[in-house]
Amino acid sequence: MFRQLMNEDIYVQIEYLCAARIQLKIEGLNPAGSIKLKTAHSIITDLEFQGLITKRTRLIESSSGNLGVALAMVCAAKGYKFICVIDPNISATNKKLIEALGAEVLMVNQRDENGGFLHSRIRLIKQLVAQDTDCIWLNQYQNPANPLAHYQTTAKSIAHRFSRVDYLFVGAGTTGTLMGCKNYFAEHHPETKIIAVDSVGSVTFDLPGGPRHIPGLGTSRKPEIFDPSGIYAFLSVPEECTIRACRWLVQRYGLLFGGSTGTVLAGVQEWAAHIRPDDVVVAISPDMGERYLETIYSDDWVLQRFDTTALQPLIPTIPLSL
Repeated sequence: MFRQLMNEDIYVQIEYLCAARIQLKIEGLNPAGSIKLKTAHSIITDLEFQGLITKRTRLIESSSGNLGVALAMVCAAKGYKFICVIDPNISATNKKLIEALGAEVLMVNQRDENGGFLHSRIRLIKQLVAQDTDCIWLNQYQNPANPLAHYQTTAKSIAHRFSRVDYLFVGAGTTGTLMGCKNYFAEHHPETKIIAVDSVGSVTFDLPGGPRHIPGLGTSRKPEIFDPSGIYAFLSVPEECTIRACRWLVQRYGLLFGGSTGTVLAGVQEWAAHIRPDDVVVAISPDMGERYLETIYSDDWVLQRFDTTALQPLIPTIPLSL
């Protein structure tokens, strides 16, 4: 059922952030509201294929964002029990959605040694799995079904849409989308330059860990599925730039995108000096912005966590008058 609801052909052209038009692939217009529906469907289907799910099985995963919603939706449709381990960075909307879809929610409040919550969430999951043999950890950070989903769908559809892609900008969270796209293009279109974009404070690119406030991209634990070989460049974007990019998109295009999209497009602008007007530039938008109304689109929330520069208008690379 869910595969039929994953629309691969929605793009919006974004101008002014670099010399070329950015082909923004919209992944948030499905029932789960994000690209994570592909991941959730792939992981659950793989477990079913292996015959690992029984009537007593309880599935568990760490997510304070879109994957938690997507897994709750897929599990509800299939009648599976699902536990979602979350942290205080989760938006009120996402928490309510996960609960409304019938999942059990467990909150972790203690930050880990890298300033995030991921290690704390995973420690709790390991404790629960050790205590209950019917509990299966989905482990998006190590599960090969995560990148496989995007190899088979996201990357393949981009390659079919465009006769060539010079630059493909992909956000790095669990790195499932990034690895799936990298592997597909390396095999079928090695001339495409894959640009990986992450949040400052994430440790994926071997940079210092630190506190992060916006769910989506970034992690305080390097994913086991991450392989940096073959990636052309790595960009690390401050969360203030994420907020400014998201708000600029509303002002300029009337489109409300999620934080991951803002991070990726801020990464495109950071790379703008390398992009020529005739380059084919594709960027992946993982989700829309309705679930961020209480966070990146709230002045009060922003000012409680960042200084006033986060609310300053983004300055386009290419003047709007051109």
